[in-house]
Order: sequence, then C-alpha cells, then structure tokens
Amino acid sequence: MDNIPLGALFGALCFLIILSAFFSGSETGLMTLNRYRLRHLVRAKHKGATRAQKLLERPDRLIGLILLGNNFVNILASSLTTVIALRLGGEAGIAIGAGLLTLVILVFAEVTPKTLAALHPERVAFPAAFVYGPLLWILYPLVWVVNGITNTLLELFGIRREDSSTDALSQEELRTVVLEAGAMIPKRHQDMLLNIIDLEKVTVEDIMVPRKEIAGINLEDDWETSVRQITNSQYTRLPVFRDNIDHVIGFIHLRKILPLLKKDKLDEEMLVNLIREPLFIPENTPLNRQLLNFQHERRRIGLVVDEYGDIQGLATLEDILEEVVGEFTTDPSSSIKDFTADKDGSFLVNGTANVRDLNRDLNMELPTDGPKTLNGMVLEYLEDIPQPGTSLLLSRYPVDIVQTKGNLIKTLRVHVNKRRPDGPLPRH
Repeated sequence: MDNIPLGALFGALCFLIILSAFFSGSETGLMTLNRYRLRHLVRAKHKGATRAQKLLERPDRLIGLILLGNNFVNILASSLTTVIALRLGGEAGIAIGAGLLTLVILVFAEVTPKTLAALHPERVAFPAAFVYGPLLWILYPLVWVVNGITNTLLELFGIRREDSSTDALSQEELRTVVLEAGAMIPKRHQDMLLNIIDLEKVTVEDIMVPRKEIAGINLEDDWETSVRQITNSQYTRLPVFRDNIDHVIGFIHLRKILPLLKKDKLDEEMLVNLIREPLFIPENTPLNRQLLNFQHERRRIGLVVDEYGDIQGLATLEDILEEVVGEFTTDPSSSIKDFTADKDGSFLVNGTANVRDLNRDLNMELPTDGPKTLNGMVLEYLEDIPQPGTSLLLSRYPVDIVQTKGNLIKTLRVHVNKRRPDGPLPRH
C-alpha cells in the first residue's frame, strides 16, 4: 500500500464514494417507486420496469444486496482514508480524515443521491435495476446467507416475510388517490370515480321514487283512462296493478303496446298478456349490488320493498347511473326542480325533496343516515307537525316552514348561505 501513489489512492477513494452514492440513491429510488405505475409500465413492456419489479418481488434479497455493497464500499473508503491521512499528517491526520470522510459521504453519498432518487425514482431505479440483476446472480450465495440470518432473527420476534402487507388499497385510500390526482383527472371524471367508489354506501332506498309518486296503470280504471295515461306517459315502463300499488301485477313496456294502440288492436286482455312480472328489491340493497342484479336479471326497473314486503318505492337502472354520471338532461322529469332560488340567497324547497339531491345540487351538508326527505328530517327533529311560520335550525341551516298540508310539509325556505358556525346549538 505504501508503494501506491497518492493520486491513485485519491482516485480510488472518489470511485468508492461514487459507488456509495449509487447504492444509496438506487435503494431510495427502488423503494419509492409507485407500485401501480410500475405495474402499468410492466404491462407496457418497459424493460427497466420489468427488471425493477422482478427485484422488488423479493425486497429482502434486494435490500441485502444493496447493503452488502454499500457497507463494503464505505468500509473500504474508510480504510483508504486512513492510509491517506497517515501519509499526509501522520497519526494526527486520522481524526481529520475521518471527519472529512464523514462529511463527504453524508453530503455526496447519502443526502444528495437519496434526495435525487426520492424526487425522480424512475430515473434512478430503472438504470440501477440493470446493474442489480447480474450483481445479485454473482453475489447470491452471500446474499442468501445474510438473508437467512436476518429472517431467522426476525422470526424470533414473531415477524415472518410472508406476513408483509400487500399493495391493496382500501376504499378510503382509493378515494384519497382520486382526490390527490389533481389536474391529471378532469373534475368531471374525478366526480364520477368518487361516485362509483361511494356506490356501496348508498342503498336503493336513498334513490327510489317514493311510493306516493309512482305512476302506473290501474286496471280498475275505465279503458279510456288507461289509454290516455299510456299515451301521455313520460316514462317507457309503467307498473300495472289493480286498485293500488300493493296489488301490482307487473310492468309494461310502452314500446310493445304503442304500435298496437296505434293500430287500434290493443285491449285490456292483450295488455295483461304483455305484462312482465315485477322485480322486488329489498330497501337496504347497496347500489353496487343492485346494479349487478339488474344486469344479471336483464331488468331496468324494480319495486322497493321493506322487511315486511310492503312496497316503499320504485328504483330504476337510470336512477343508479345518475348517481355516477349525474342527472340525464334527456330525462323528462329533470326539468322539475325541487327548489327555486330567491334574491336573498335562500331557496324555496319542496318538502319531498331528497336530502342527497339537495346536498349535491346546493352544496349542503345535511346528514344522509336518517330520513331521506327534507320533510322527514324536519318532522324527526321537531317530533311534531309544525305550523307555517315556524323557524328552526336544521343541521345548522336556518329553515322556515312556508306551507303545510295535512301531515306533510309542502314548502320550506332554506337559508343555505347563513349556515351557523360549529359549536353548541339550541334545540329550537
């Protein structure tokens, strides 16, 4: 070692520091790769991504290899520094050399390469993967021994490599990914993705047409009334029943009967023969499950029933799709608004307005785990039927009762822009 020129020793030391920077930076780069983007690049036949994924399938081997190399070059660099320090300053130079080497390794072989790799993991990890593949093959016996000892020690603490967590995302984590995508996903598409994620949180009870609003054909009516209802209907499918919806027979598709009606060949007997049996849906069925049920049954409409089998409302495939994409402008009922804006910023709202629709259309924050309509929320809150002119705070929104009819609140004024701040509130 005494015969080696100082220039060669300094050159070797610089080379070792570069190798140390490579090991440090590539470790950070490989470990911070976005696993989902990596899988996408693998499917796109990206060679660097393919090699990187193969290495990451056994992270214990990869880490063992990197640390073997990193520790070896750092120890060797420390030895060279000691030799150089002895030549230049004797024993007193060893301490100076150790301090300088620590600073150099910290700045040039640790912080700088790891920061670069954290900011641009793919630019560091993919080229490094081409080096680690052959290097792992060459040093595999040594890596195997090191991993064997390490895994044995971990098992003593009850930790097994097979118990490592997967990359699967929970529902809330997936929601965060979509929200954090920013400009990469257009706002409209982002809303649709979030709606899809939330489908299992919403049941058919939340989106159904209430029982009292179901329009259908009553076979107890005279034939002229039924024909008039068929001709003027804004829907393509209508329930058919006797006397009331509790005695439903099934559904009729207007596409099948309008040609017969036009040719004056339709009568009540033929109408009954064209009826398709009804589909009944439990009211607590999640929308994602009902969407699959509609697909499996090849149906687009069904009647919602409670635990006693009583009909509570009607749900359609279009209602579920609107939860994802928003209201269809071609829907004949879309022009009927449950609210109208006033000059002072308040809204006149129908008592039968759906709470979830109000939250979406007016950017409100009403609770959706209770009554489904604004009328139901007020009645539950007051535990009484209010008189016109009554005012209350409903989920911190000032609400005025404008009009009532019997046991139903027909119209309310909601001051959306005057919501009270957080804090304790009086009940009335």
